[in-house]
Amino acid sequence: MKRFLIITQGFPPDPAAVGQYLNEAALALVEDGNDVEVLTAIRGYDNPAQVFEAEEVRSGIRIRRLKFASLGKANLTIRIFAQLSFTIQCILRGLFTPKLTALLVSTSPPMAAICAVILGCLRPRLKVHYWVMDINPDQAVAIGKFGERHPLVLAMNWLNRRILKRADSVITLDRFMKARLEQKLNSPEDELRSAIQVIPPWPMDDHIEPVAHAENPFRNAQGWKDKFVVMYSGNHSIVHPLDTILDAAEQLADDPRFIFVFIGGGKGKERVDYRIAAENHITDNLVSLPYQSLDQIRYTLSAADLHLVSLGENMSGIVHPCKVYGALANGRPVLALGPPESYLNDIIETESFGLSIEHGDVDAAVIALKRTADQSEGERAAMQTRASEVVQTNFDRTKLINDFLKSVSA
Repeated sequence: MKRFLIITQGFPPDPAAVGQYLNEAALALVEDGNDVEVLTAIRGYDNPAQVFEAEEVRSGIRIRRLKFASLGKANLTIRIFAQLSFTIQCILRGLFTPKLTALLVSTSPPMAAICAVILGCLRPRLKVHYWVMDINPDQAVAIGKFGERHPLVLAMNWLNRRILKRADSVITLDRFMKARLEQKLNSPEDELRSAIQVIPPWPMDDHIEPVAHAENPFRNAQGWKDKFVVMYSGNHSIVHPLDTILDAAEQLADDPRFIFVFIGGGKGKERVDYRIAAENHITDNLVSLPYQSLDQIRYTLSAADLHLVSLGENMSGIVHPCKVYGALANGRPVLALGPPESYLNDIIETESFGLSIEHGDVDAAVIALKRTADQSEGERAAMQTRASEVVQTNFDRTKLINDFLKSVSA
């Protein structure tokens, strides 16, 4: 039996997507006969007003939640302080955890790689596994927070090379992310212990299943019975802009079929709420709702007729559009916003379960929305069937979790 330590700033019941996937990974490791402990933050990643239990055992996973590890996203300085505090606490606990055999870190927070490098050096027999779900400092550079030669950027790139060389396994989510990671290894001595593996995220089958509109209490409670519901659900990040859809919604203000629903939180939600406050005197087709509990997600996602997935213009290979899997698992078509060269377009164009437009092309967005709303019941059912087939063929949860277990069990 191996003893795993998992380090992640967010973990259920916090709704952050990275934490949800690490929870699934922890459950799979426990079912595979491993001893698993998780170090995470005692406060919510998106909402620090939420305070969770300091310690608990859930489904065989020992969870320890640390103070001063998540203080919200309002201020960059506060975020860095919280990440440093979390990192230091994790290093100290990792050093003194007896009989520790394996460490699993992801990229939330980005500084978690420091834990892997330091613990990997001080405990050389420790197996280190690195699950790359987004890439920094690339994200910070792409949105203009830092220049490419900023000392923090140079330090993070150095750290990336160190963790990539030290890790006994490296998993990332798509071919664009893999290529970007490989570009960081820019010298002959930068040799990996094992090749970077691509394992896409899997749909959360335990919580996601299609629910017919007529039987959906969430949709009925919202009064959307006769509406064509266009939904964006999850973290509203500034790297997933939605202005094109908001502009399209304004143009469709006189079309009574449409309702545009934005569920979740995040820094980018401020922009959405601002637009809603500014424009709902013109139209009432925009709705903003907070995160819904995980046990309700089958109803909230199924309430949509069309799901929105956005990938920022310069974000291909830096972040991964995980929202597409929830839409697929619900058998709903997707309208993707993003650059032509991206993983999102890879699967949409290959599998034909949705439409794709570029950011800023509002006319194309309006045409795509009307085209989808004008589909016959038969056409809509065929697209929903296709989405379900894509999940079964390419994103089978059992297969992908087994691939993950093989990677971290080597």
